[in-house]
Amino acid sequence: MGSQRVLISGGAGFVGSHLVERFLQAGFAVDVVDNLATGHRRNLAHLLEKHPVRLFVADAETFSPPNLEYDLVLHLASPASPVDFGPRALEILRVNSQGTLNLLEIARRSGARFLFASTSEVYGDPEVHPQTEEYRGNVDPLGPRGPYDEGKRFGEAATMTYHRNFGLDVRIVRIFNTYGPRMRLDDGRVVPNFLRSLLEHRPLTVYGDGQQTRSFCYVTDLVEGLFRFALLENPRWRVINLGNPREITILELAEIIQQVTGRRVGVEFHPLPPQDPRRRQPNIQRAQTLIQWTPQVSLEEGLRRTWEWALRVSKGAL
Repeated sequence: MGSQRVLISGGAGFVGSHLVERFLQAGFAVDVVDNLATGHRRNLAHLLEKHPVRLFVADAETFSPPNLEYDLVLHLASPASPVDFGPRALEILRVNSQGTLNLLEIARRSGARFLFASTSEVYGDPEVHPQTEEYRGNVDPLGPRGPYDEGKRFGEAATMTYHRNFGLDVRIVRIFNTYGPRMRLDDGRVVPNFLRSLLEHRPLTVYGDGQQTRSFCYVTDLVEGLFRFALLENPRWRVINLGNPREITILELAEIIQQVTGRRVGVEFHPLPPQDPRRRQPNIQRAQTLIQWTPQVSLEEGLRRTWEWALRVSKGAL
């Protein structure tokens, strides 16, 4: 296994950079393709000089590798934050359509296994709870979240088409809310929003009545699931959810994060954004069955680690 080479698109991003570390720990050589639109070279700086990792600054949809010696191709490249859904809508559509097709073709020509990082957003504002992989979703293709939701749904369809038409060995992972060190503090999602407010001693912004729910997975737990599924031989299912099934309201999160950080700043209520899902919780029975995976890091412990990282960022220590 140690001589194997993996290509990771989006490997300079939040989740991608942690995944690069995990493959390096397992003895893989890693190539990263990232256009650095939302990822950062600094996320890999501690790895580039001392480990078998190469960074290619390029778009996933036009990347042409210098060789085709990959055993695994993992496609994580895509802006994923709600703040990007408007200004980066076309980029999101391109990287999940043309980018997915290009990387699928690289995997096919390499004889590599392919993993597509999809999202819980393919379930839209779910009418089935918790969400299982069989659920087909409740998505509005015309709404403001459409470019991301439908881009990922296209990526899933492309991935399965290559599996059916060419026999490509593929995996699809629907990722639920993930947080941890290296996430963008201007991400627009609730955990980085709360962290920024706490750093600035401002009240936490809660949208709507705060009773909408989310399930938060610490990044190392998610990455371990991605790693195991990528390496699994002959899976019974090609699609799995990865996320923490502990469901809490946003108001509960606001209380927990203030307890963890020791900063009492209170909350401010703002109007709910359009098409914001009311409930989100993964059913992870497939992941438990296939790869014996369950999240190990509690929300309180994960928030503590993330807060310590955010403090270092705010002091310019990273």
